[in-house]
Amino acid sequence: MMKRNLFIPLSFILALLFAFPAFADNEIKDNEFNPVNTGVTTLSIAPDARGSSMGNLGAATDPDMNSQFWNPSKYAFGYSTGGLSLSYTPWLRKIVNDIFLANLAGYWKLGSGDNQALSASLRYFSLGEVTTGGYDDGGTAAMTINPYEFAIDLGYSRKLSEKFSMGVVLRYILSDLSYNNTYTGESNTAASAFSVDLSGYYVTYPMVGRNECQFSWGFDISNIGTKVSYDHGANNAFLPTNLRLGANFMFPLADYNTLSFGLDLNKLLVPTKPRAKDYDMATAEGQAEYQEALDKWEAMSPITGIFKSFSDAPGGAGEELKEINVAVGAEYAYNQQFFARLGYNYEHPSKGGRSYFAFGAGFSLNVVQLDASYMLATAQSSPLDQTLRFTLTFDMDGLSDLLGKRRR
Repeated sequence: MMKRNLFIPLSFILALLFAFPAFADNEIKDNEFNPVNTGVTTLSIAPDARGSSMGNLGAATDPDMNSQFWNPSKYAFGYSTGGLSLSYTPWLRKIVNDIFLANLAGYWKLGSGDNQALSASLRYFSLGEVTTGGYDDGGTAAMTINPYEFAIDLGYSRKLSEKFSMGVVLRYILSDLSYNNTYTGESNTAASAFSVDLSGYYVTYPMVGRNECQFSWGFDISNIGTKVSYDHGANNAFLPTNLRLGANFMFPLADYNTLSFGLDLNKLLVPTKPRAKDYDMATAEGQAEYQEALDKWEAMSPITGIFKSFSDAPGGAGEELKEINVAVGAEYAYNQQFFARLGYNYEHPSKGGRSYFAFGAGFSLNVVQLDASYMLATAQSSPLDQTLRFTLTFDMDGLSDLLGKRRR
């Protein structure tokens, strides 16, 4: 367990960890670097190995046990009666060894019509062990804490036609970065929030030559919810409300062999916080304009912020386009038992620069499937480089068949 002695507010630690890769890009000038800042940033981390191994792709891929994060409406088209998935990610392991993300997700089909499903997930992000408040004369830490972020949600999805489904997810979020620094007098409180996800999924089977293929598209608007505050409401942060749009095309290569290609576009639906550098702070008028813009941003409701996020970037439409994160990926499957995946994720350097290649593989044996992924960042100094993810999945239909054979 690695201990860290920190004399800065813990609410800043997360922003530092997630924005760090961009600092390595010397080509981005200070006035161009303008990422969208949110609270509870860990909600944006992909929990499972399959989606992450395709460059963070999943809005329109085939339904799986972890669709709760990518697009929960896909569960209505799930091939199995139900399933359960457990994922583990050692986070920022190039820097520390005690930060991790654990995620439990699953779903169950309802009724006999096979057109609706109930789903749920539980995610826990640990920031490890942190010491605050300095050390006494004997070298003993004044205080040791274990900050974490936690989210639990419940979803429902239903087919509205033979080709289209929609889903909704209700989520409770707790970000416990609370501490009381007796050395500096600083303190943080735990922050909580509620949010909703809305999603849709469409799938069709066109004929290409003599082969029946599969084309699908989907969308997911996640974390539409209340703001969070770590200082008794003095400052409020928006949740990482995100719009994900995706398309996927799958076609057969030969008997038992399929290949699919996918594309996801992501945009944070969060208003950009005003920057003092964009105003003439040398004049009273400029200072007043900046304070007015800051007051409006702080008082803005999350729903208003969603609409404002499409037109508030200081650089205009050009900067708005830079806020779109692009993921492309491919998956090869043999007899739905062996899987090979690769992908690429691009984020503009001025918005964080967290760009990377991803690779992964999976093996399925009826009841159990094991997937793993590996991230290779384009910037060698990126702490996200060499990130590993592991996912273990259990299929309820396979388990039922296995138990049935044993009884016979």
